[in-house]
Amino acid sequence: MRPTLRTSPPTPAPTAPAPRRRLRRLLPPAAVLACAALLSGTAPASAATAAPGAPYTGMGNCPLAAPAMQNPENLQVGCLVSVTKAGKFTLGSTVVPFNSPITLQFGFYWDKSAPEVSFPDGSSANQYTVVPPTGAPLLSAPMVQINIPGIQNYLPGITSVFAQVELAGPVTKFTPLATGEPYPVFQLPIKLHLYNALFGLHCYVGSDSAPLLLKPTTGTTGSTPPMTGDPGTLDYAPDPNGHNALAISETGASLVDNTFTVPGANGCGVLGSLNQIINWTMGLPAAAGKDSVSFQQTDASFVLDADIADLTAALSDSSAH
Repeated sequence: MRPTLRTSPPTPAPTAPAPRRRLRRLLPPAAVLACAALLSGTAPASAATAAPGAPYTGMGNCPLAAPAMQNPENLQVGCLVSVTKAGKFTLGSTVVPFNSPITLQFGFYWDKSAPEVSFPDGSSANQYTVVPPTGAPLLSAPMVQINIPGIQNYLPGITSVFAQVELAGPVTKFTPLATGEPYPVFQLPIKLHLYNALFGLHCYVGSDSAPLLLKPTTGTTGSTPPMTGDPGTLDYAPDPNGHNALAISETGASLVDNTFTVPGANGCGVLGSLNQIINWTMGLPAAAGKDSVSFQQTDASFVLDADIADLTAALSDSSAH
């Protein structure tokens, strides 16, 4: 069994809070090794019946009962919830601000193949498979308004365009402890649904077959010009009720990406008659480096455990306190 989260040359586990960069490398592996040594005789898994409390607040839709999470050959399982409070998209010549919070929530597991990613500094991090949440969307994003250049917006939805970010496929390659490294935290395929009285119901930029594939990082992107994010502050907490789960939080992070391409509009107007007008107005299609996304003021919390029964019990017991 390989339960480590992130590896580096052997170093004794600290007994007091350490600087953020050292914390992310040493404490999670030590904690999970302790989990593996202590786990025994846990109760059968069952779904939590009440919203989890601290430090698992917001994880009530974690898919604990999903077959992929229940697989006994998993080496680790976990839940995540992340909220971004600010940021923007730049798509060609169009800037789309984030005016309301964007929420990501899902479960994840590390299977017996133990996939890892190596970084230039010689350290490594586990890479997890994502499982969609139960009874809730994986991605919740606000609808935003885009002004049309040269037109005064006096009637929203006619003299402006509303845009909704939607998933265009599964989230993959979740690497939560790639904090500060030039590597994506996850890969997020999206499409942008455009609404206007003239556009019809199926006007999009991007599609399921040709999505905008975002690879946000808290490090530096590999595109020209590069963008640099911020891992924020990383902290951890043991389960308050004696379970072996480890709660990890990341506050004030900034995730950025400018490596993706943006295709032209599709399905806009009768038989696509407005596609070219939208492309001209928004500066599409646009190559990598001309597009960007910035997820600012991001607070994420996730929990890791070596056993799904213990994780389920941890979330359930937290709701009673």
